[in-house]
Amino acid sequence: MRDPAGRMTARHRIEVDAPAAEFEDGFPIGNGSLGAMLHGRPGVELADLNADTLWSGGPRPAGPEPAPAAVLPELRRAIAAGDHLRAEDLARELQGAGYSESYQPLGGLEWRYGDHRAVGGYRRRLDLAAGEAVTEYVSASGPVRLTAFASAPDGVLVLSATGPGAGPRAIAPRLHSLHPGVAAARVADPACLVWTGRAPAHVVPNYVPGRRDPVVYATDGPDAAGTVAAGMGFAVAAAVRRHGDGARLLVAAVTGFNGPDRRPGADPDALAAAAVARLARALARQPDELRARHTEDHTRLFTRADLDLSDSPGAARAELLFHLGRYLLIASSRPGTQPANLQGIWNADVRPGWSSNWTTNINAEMNYWAAETTGLPELHEPLLALTRDLAVAGERTASRHYAARGAAAHHNTDLWRFTAPVPGDPQWANWPSALAWLSAHAWDHLAFGAGRDFGRAVALPILRAAARFTLDMLVDDGRGALVISPSTSPEHHFLVGTAGHAATSWGATLDQELAREVLTRFTALSARWPAPADAALAGEAATALRNLRAVGTGADGALLEWYDDRPPREPGHRHLSHLYGLYPGTRITETGTPSDFAAARRALQTRLAYGSGHTGWSRAWILCLAARLRDAPLAATTIAALLDDLCSASLLTLHPDQGRPSGQIFQIDGNLGVVAGLTELLVQSHDGAVSLLPALPPSWPAGSVRGIRCRGGYTASVTWAGGRLAEAVVIAGATGPLTVEVASLSAAPPGATEVAGAPPGRARWRWPAQAGTGYHLR
Repeated sequence: MRDPAGRMTARHRIEVDAPAAEFEDGFPIGNGSLGAMLHGRPGVELADLNADTLWSGGPRPAGPEPAPAAVLPELRRAIAAGDHLRAEDLARELQGAGYSESYQPLGGLEWRYGDHRAVGGYRRRLDLAAGEAVTEYVSASGPVRLTAFASAPDGVLVLSATGPGAGPRAIAPRLHSLHPGVAAARVADPACLVWTGRAPAHVVPNYVPGRRDPVVYATDGPDAAGTVAAGMGFAVAAAVRRHGDGARLLVAAVTGFNGPDRRPGADPDALAAAAVARLARALARQPDELRARHTEDHTRLFTRADLDLSDSPGAARAELLFHLGRYLLIASSRPGTQPANLQGIWNADVRPGWSSNWTTNINAEMNYWAAETTGLPELHEPLLALTRDLAVAGERTASRHYAARGAAAHHNTDLWRFTAPVPGDPQWANWPSALAWLSAHAWDHLAFGAGRDFGRAVALPILRAAARFTLDMLVDDGRGALVISPSTSPEHHFLVGTAGHAATSWGATLDQELAREVLTRFTALSARWPAPADAALAGEAATALRNLRAVGTGADGALLEWYDDRPPREPGHRHLSHLYGLYPGTRITETGTPSDFAAARRALQTRLAYGSGHTGWSRAWILCLAARLRDAPLAATTIAALLDDLCSASLLTLHPDQGRPSGQIFQIDGNLGVVAGLTELLVQSHDGAVSLLPALPPSWPAGSVRGIRCRGGYTASVTWAGGRLAEAVVIAGATGPLTVEVASLSAAPPGATEVAGAPPGRARWRWPAQAGTGYHLR
């Protein structure tokens, strides 16, 4: 629905009738770099503040310690001999000495803004289309309304309290920081408060127990340039201005981050001046102008795509997941910011869950699965920039830990572009294929329409670095086939003997899929943009591809997770890494690889039978897999399980965490990944055609989706009724043949002919298309 002015209305709102009981029940707002989690307390708002570049630590100097790669030949011999317990011990010798650093909170900003006596009629809502959070109630003094948004154009957080109940008590805010030594000062021009402090010099991840000093703050002062080795500084500036019957609070924040390889700043005076200057620029704008600039910026992105299920009773919350996920990506990832991490940009802990870092064995990638398809390609740029950086930073890791060319990154990274394997269980620590997985995002950015400049300057160097490393990780399996060695399937053990378990072997399915993908894509790009330096490498890649071991199928007909048929330690494991080729990969399709397609279906059924999908992100991945399998009933039950069991009061997706009072922790990957799954139910484009309604859930008999981007630069909008296609418009992104796949078609564009290649029960139509022209189908 839209109001007379054309704005989106109630179906884009999350509404609740109580303040947040836990952090994950709050409403997140953000502008890509400055984030706030709002608790919605009447009269006393608490906003947990974050800045995307506030992390512990600093750039890591290259250490003098000996390279662990010396153990690699012995490790590979143990793997080849099938001595997996010995291989497990040797894998630990490949690990580095340290961990990634942790994403840090600025603190909790408390603002007493209105009467909190005799509160009644309480409601709060997150307006996803407008990009603002609203708290409303009636107090003893009258109605109160608090509106909050984070402006990207002006770089500030804005809270406005209005109504008769807002006037009596709009006072200066307080910052409750968990970092010691935070100092507050008053500034006269403009009249404001400013707080300065420092992040920790080092934080041991929360999953590492028993450390005497897990959080360390530096005691050194900044050098003449205002920088330190570790423990960057930060500043938060806030000003209250009264207006009419209420007041508004503006907040700006800056950090001392100067780049991943440069010493961070910690000069409190310089940081305070930068925060105050940003605040002053926003204060110079009229309130209406400030809000209008934010609204225009947010709606420009949000309105590019839409899912409307208002004609399908009972589907409103599923629709909200689509809108919320796109909202969260807009709020946590913008060109020039850091990528969305495990919690986007919202975290209140000094030792957050899994360091709130970029976990690259699924979670960081999942955050961006829907960026291209739902019309937000520029929001993909922070992840692509991180990948480009890792392709350089990982060169030392490839050389030191594997005596390999190219670059390697492991299961997590941080602001400082950490790439080494961390100390710990090899099931998660010894997985060196993160750059290969991340390189798929550079390929997709190209496939969905990025230009030549991106391809040559970003995608090709990333794939070149990944291909070099992949080639040096391949060994002969003794049967003439090439396999990655060492290799693990992320975070999962297989059983060894009667009582043992291990993770280290060779040729795990995920690594084999990634190797094939990287080498194939590098050869394609090097042919598109040939360079003499790439010719030999492309020849190596082509030879390796001819000998690369294919993924296998077990005795039960399921796609194997490891090189051969091994009993899993957790049959219902949350990771679905062996199904990468089905999604997010594109190799496995029903018509192109029917036996692997059937084996992937069987593998997913087995995982689900043992209880997989008990985290928000795992359920989101299952939804994407169900869409690719065109299993609409499974998609429907997956969405229901996510909504019923794995979402907070504010629909933020959850991960079990027994260390917390609630037993759960917010992770943004489920929210962002589910958008990709919902989109794939309605439009797909990975198999040589724009496929319309490939997996429509039975509980969605009528609805529409618009603005869905497809590979090749196409854009599709679809309306359906009675569970069948009513009308679709596909806008051609290039001049040339356009192929569309549908279940049935009564009216095709002129010149359309039916072609082969469609799966059972569907048909493919192809016609000559002109770039920029919209083609109607019924």
